[in-house]
Amino acid sequence: MKQFWAGSSISKNKAMVEQLQRYGIIQSKKVAEAMESVDRALFAPDGSLAYEDSPMPIGFNATISAPHMHATCLQLLENNLQPGMHALDVGSGTGYLTACFALLVGPQGRAIGVDHIPELVEMSIKNVEKSAAGPLLKDGSLALHVGDGREGWPEFAPYDAIHVGAAAPEIPKPLIDQLKPGGRLVIPVGNTFQELKVVDKNEDGSVKMCTETSVRYVPLTSREAQLRGY
Repeated sequence: MKQFWAGSSISKNKAMVEQLQRYGIIQSKKVAEAMESVDRALFAPDGSLAYEDSPMPIGFNATISAPHMHATCLQLLENNLQPGMHALDVGSGTGYLTACFALLVGPQGRAIGVDHIPELVEMSIKNVEKSAAGPLLKDGSLALHVGDGREGWPEFAPYDAIHVGAAAPEIPKPLIDQLKPGGRLVIPVGNTFQELKVVDKNEDGSVKMCTETSVRYVPLTSREAQLRGY
């Protein structure tokens, strides 16, 4: 899939954000500020080229997405990540995008990350604690939970923004149900061939779906299948 730069040419978080702006992937000041505030190196594997535009394995057959995909999803969800809004990150992995969501929705909002690998949730909490989003974890407006993200997280539904970080063969119904009217869901859909789908829920509860781009994500599956290697 796409890669906008490779190798160790970018060695600082701010330079990574500036590169994403140069390529036109980050177009808004708010998204740039959130990604500048949350240092990707705190969420990438130790010893990795944290600012390379590439997905990276994080163990348990999971990955952290490439910076350009995180930026793309933040841009698509920006209007649904206003202060006070509720956001759900399914397959939250190392916690990077959940931390960005939390900074955007602020202490009056809710940012919830869900992953079915307990070790990843534990790691993500430690990562967030070290990041700019740490105070939001402490005050409870950001939370990371162990659970099957295909079921969403009903406790803080409905959500203004839902992001899914793994590809589903079809969109799980609980995620549509937990989307607020006026809310937006961004999810990769497909098996071998995948597309990033943008789902908007209308005020009457009906949904409108469009395709943003072709993508390649790990599958959204059960914990057992993921640990087996799908």
